[in-house]
Formats: sequence, C-alpha cells, structure tokens
Amino acid sequence: MTIHHGTVLNEGWRELAPAAALFHSLSDATRLGIVKRMAEGEIRVGDLAAELGLAQSTVSAHVACLRDCGLVEGRAQGRSVYYSLTRPELMDMLAQAEVLLAATGNAVSLCPNYGAGSGPELTNVEPTKEIAQ
Repeated sequence: MTIHHGTVLNEGWRELAPAAALFHSLSDATRLGIVKRMAEGEIRVGDLAAELGLAQSTVSAHVACLRDCGLVEGRAQGRSVYYSLTRPELMDMLAQAEVLLAATGNAVSLCPNYGAGSGPELTNVEPTKEIAQ
C-alpha cells in the first residue's frame, strides 16, 4: 500500500485502510508511551506497568493490541516475556510526527474531535458525510 498525493477516486480510498489501521493502533497515548519506552530496549509487561504507573492488565491489553498489529513482538525467557519493537521505522515515523506537530504549533491538539479535552463526551458525535459513505 502506497499513500499517493492527489485525489482519491472511486474505491481508491479503500487502499488507505492499512494506513488508517496503523494510525488507529497508535492513537492512544498509553500505546505511544509503550512504543517510546520499547525504543529504548525490550521490557516485560510488569516492568512497563510499574514505569507507566498503570495496572498490569491495562498495559497487557495495550501490548496485545500493538502485538496484534505487528508493531511489537515477544521473546520468551523462562517464565517471562520480553517485548520489543518489530520495526525501527516506527520510531522514524513518530519522529516525523513530532516535526509535523512542531511545524503546526501543535494545532492538532485543538481539534474538537481528537485534540486535548476531547474524550468520552464526544462518543455520540455523528460522523461526517464523507466518513459515513
């Protein structure tokens, strides 16, 4: 799948589904924190939970999401599983996202749907006509 510049015609938007899934898998701050920590090296879920100050079950669910998306992998060692990133390109992409955020003055944080302050209270928002089609 390649993201091309230009107009998406007819059913061409379906080709963007893998990219949308990738961005959706990274759309949670906890998962981004996990990815950032794993960039430093492999780690166990229990250690991640302690570092992030979250319940081990919560961290485990987020790691499972990232694993199911192919972004992290586990390596068993005895009774422990050590998780790490599968692709270093992920950190390159996140570095470019930081560049974009800086260039826009973090304007995306003002987005009424996904920015700071958005949350569960927006779960009943109607999708736009373009998205609903």
